[in-house]
Amino acid sequence: MHTTVGIIGGGPSGLLLARLLHNAGIDSVVLERRDRAYVEQRQRAGILEQATVDALRAAGAGARLDAEGLVHDGIELRFDGRAHRVDFPSLADGRRVWVYAQTEVVKDLIALQLAEGGPLFFDAEVRSVAGVDGDRPLIRYTHEGREQTLTCDYVVGCDGFHGVSRAAVPDHERTTYERAYPYSWLGILAEAPPVYEELVYAHSERGFALASMRSPSVSRLYLQVENGTDPADWSDDRIWDELDARLALSARPEWRLKRGPVTQKSVLPMRSSVTEPMRYGRLLLAGDAAHIVPPTGAKGLNLAAADVIVLARALAHWSSTGSTALLDTYSDTCLRRVWRAEHFSYFMTTTLHTDPGQSAFDTRLQLSQLHRIADAPHTAATELAENYVGLPLDPRG
Repeated sequence: MHTTVGIIGGGPSGLLLARLLHNAGIDSVVLERRDRAYVEQRQRAGILEQATVDALRAAGAGARLDAEGLVHDGIELRFDGRAHRVDFPSLADGRRVWVYAQTEVVKDLIALQLAEGGPLFFDAEVRSVAGVDGDRPLIRYTHEGREQTLTCDYVVGCDGFHGVSRAAVPDHERTTYERAYPYSWLGILAEAPPVYEELVYAHSERGFALASMRSPSVSRLYLQVENGTDPADWSDDRIWDELDARLALSARPEWRLKRGPVTQKSVLPMRSSVTEPMRYGRLLLAGDAAHIVPPTGAKGLNLAAADVIVLARALAHWSSTGSTALLDTYSDTCLRRVWRAEHFSYFMTTTLHTDPGQSAFDTRLQLSQLHRIADAPHTAATELAENYVGLPLDPRG
């Protein structure tokens, strides 16, 4: 079998790319090693930037997002016993974010692909990628118990950090920059109303906490915990008590979260990673195959979407003109934005979390930065808002 673009990975980046290519009249095949049920239930990000929402709408995948997604015009920072709201539209040219879970984005894109797009194969495990330094790359994969091959004009790796695609770039041709953080997140889903109408990011001496949501009746909540934490060691009551303590406000000492049944519980390590370049021959990397960010800045899914938007435009330009000019600049264009997002995620993470080894001086520096955001809306708060709602696809302008 031959296709123009072979896409490895049926997560949001691979599926969105397939949809964008379909709309541009470019055929593709998507190979996903997991089954459909697993992909549609995989819990990940829940915040969509304005540009991601615009892309999903343009791709024809915006109907349910517009009906069920929750529009957020800001976030609340809690620190030093006080609360401060950062208003996005007033600071970032009217832009905002949406709460709409990655699982729902994936469901919408899968439904579109199966109804209108090219082949989407689940339980298709890619074994190897060859010939990317030539003009006819080859993907070998297993599907329905048989060894299969797919030839392509281009291969796009959307299969994550540990996927086959990233490993297909020779070691001497790629450099990976990494940072591991000395803490993790304990995340829960709970059948309980959200803490607040928007996300709440809390800095406290006990550690970081984040109060998010999936719907008006389902909350997504996180606590900073030690690396290696077993979620089974945290009872539901212990989690709720710790959330109450870390989200507390001096002006409302009686305030408590509304509790409900905890339906999911997991621990997420915090790390950053960038692999350069994002292109080798006719192999192009996108999403987690090229970069990982800690979730504090809500950038993971949005960076992946930005990658494939840029890539779809480059492939459409090549298809219509024969020119590889945009493909040749794909890696540089994306990496400028990736590193800005990495820096923002680093800033949010190190400003809001309590490092196990930090001193009282370090804590005062964190609080000074948070007070600066609250007290300097046209400088620090504007920079936070502009980064949170999403930078331009090419940060140069």
